[in-house]
Amino acid sequence: MAGSGALWRPPRTCEDYWSEFRHCKSLSNRFHHYYTFGTHPTCEQWKEDYGNCKEWEKSHCSQAKEALRESERSRVAEQRKFAPVWELRKEPPRDWHMPLNQGKDS
Repeated sequence: MAGSGALWRPPRTCEDYWSEFRHCKSLSNRFHHYYTFGTHPTCEQWKEDYGNCKEWEKSHCSQAKEALRESERSRVAEQRKFAPVWELRKEPPRDWHMPLNQGKDS
């Protein structure tokens, strides 16, 4: 679609990318990530996305636009890799209306 470049906007505000970068670099997040995964988080993509977002706002650079689009696509693909933790129900349990046995010894 010709001429639609000026209408395109990044999926997040530039401040969102910067906020994600700052959160990623925070001591609490680094500790949590190391505890959970055994490695330090890689935060450079958030910083790169922030720079691309600012470049897009300033000059509508097509390279910055494509870099942001690709980065967001890979984030979405990464999130879709994981299966849900809980099995989704198709209908409620048959005894859903019964009182719970709270406080009773079984």
